[in-house]
Amino acid sequence: MDFFRMTEGRWRSQRVTHHLAMRRTELGELEINATVLPADAPQVAAICAMHNIDAATAIGGIDVNWQGSMAWDTDKGQAGATVMVLVPDTENPQAGLLLREKGYAETNPVVGRYRVDQQDGLVLMTEYETMHSVERFSFLSPTLRFRTSTVLGLSNTASFCVETLVNTGNGDNDRNAAASPVPTLPSSCYSALGW
Repeated sequence: MDFFRMTEGRWRSQRVTHHLAMRRTELGELEINATVLPADAPQVAAICAMHNIDAATAIGGIDVNWQGSMAWDTDKGQAGATVMVLVPDTENPQAGLLLREKGYAETNPVVGRYRVDQQDGLVLMTEYETMHSVERFSFLSPTLRFRTSTVLGLSNTASFCVETLVNTGNGDNDRNAAASPVPTLPSSCYSALGW
């Protein structure tokens, strides 16, 4: 939940996605809004009920919505929302179940796993019916975070996002004071590795 609390607010995300099968790179920008949910929030209870999990075992969650665009969007942008809830393992609260209203790689409700790694990054692992995804979030500072993800299965992609805090969402802009702008990437780029 400490990691979720650091994530609260409005973020600007610049994403580079490598479509491995096509050896092409797609660029995009998103605005992400995140609100922490306490353990007794109605949304937490609803997600637990959706997955037949005892709500008393949940420690809280986060409500996330996003909008933006990717380079290959033709007539619609990227927009959506989801709620994620943490249910820690009894023997190790640094790991546990991640209940999602909507998955990262597929839009169905899904139960995955989370863990905090040795570098204090939050790793989310989800098995879908046709795909497997791994996401890792890490903070370089309170106002700058990196997000990486891989999706394997019907779609094979690897993404890297640089995300800067625009506003904490609660009127507290102290974390934003040290934010530095992220340079805009060129509209077309290719990896030296052929991605």
